[in-house]
Amino acid sequence: MSEAPEVLAVVDDAELTNSGSGGGWKDFVAGSLAGAAQVAVGHPLDTIKVRMQIEKAGMFQGPIDCLLKTVKNEGVLGLYKGMASPLVGIAAVNSLLFWAYSYGKTLQTGSSDVTPTLGQIAVAGAGAGIVNSVLASPVELLKVRLQVQYNTASEFNTAFRGPIPLARHLIQQFGARGIAWGFWATVAREIPAYAAFYAGFEFTKRRFADALANGDANKLGTLPLMLSGSAGGVSLWMNGKAPPKGFGYIAATAREIAAEQGIKGFFRGFSPTVIRSIPAAGVTFATYELVMRALDGNAK
Repeated sequence: MSEAPEVLAVVDDAELTNSGSGGGWKDFVAGSLAGAAQVAVGHPLDTIKVRMQIEKAGMFQGPIDCLLKTVKNEGVLGLYKGMASPLVGIAAVNSLLFWAYSYGKTLQTGSSDVTPTLGQIAVAGAGAGIVNSVLASPVELLKVRLQVQYNTASEFNTAFRGPIPLARHLIQQFGARGIAWGFWATVAREIPAYAAFYAGFEFTKRRFADALANGDANKLGTLPLMLSGSAGGVSLWMNGKAPPKGFGYIAATAREIAAEQGIKGFFRGFSPTVIRSIPAAGVTFATYELVMRALDGNAK
């Protein structure tokens, strides 16, 4: 009986530590800067998306209506509510995400110098999604809670001013469970999402490399990298109560949405989500790739 093929290569710790981009400090630096760029570009549309998803059906007629009402009632800065949480947190989230992704690729190939298959890319992305959930879940919880605070530009005393007061309030009210609300739903989302995210990026980047750079992706300019990142972003998304206990809240929430709004309720905010993903994911991947090139160049 023949032996089953090995899925992961056995790699010693020294090789992983010294390999070029196999989950080292460069991934943390590049991921942090990429995350900051993502927030700066994508947060206004993210606010529109969140408000359309959270509020009761009928409050907004569509993303344009949500945008106009937000700006009219709260000023342009209303689109940037909750930005402090992801701006600080996304640096940690993205650095962890890209580190785990690079490490996952190296675990499978045995060396960062070996080009992984798209299947290995997807596996590494799925694993990175699991690791990413540890930080992404509380960061997103704080961001969303801040984004749905409705107050005019002159009203500052009726809402939490930032993520730290909100986090303190949730912990005081509910304990550590207060900032872990929705963790398992985040895990369930991140696994397929980041498998598609990275596979979509790599597939598009390799097609651009073949067409524009004789197969050398390191020679691609900023625009092809941004377009490849946008493809990854689209691939990702095409795919006041006490925090709930256990795992049943996912099914319970799904039943509640279906009973109130039908199948359409699961797709509220879809259009601003996809639109946002194009520039946000584009600038994320372009920043990461360009920073990694700079760091690799300085290290030589």
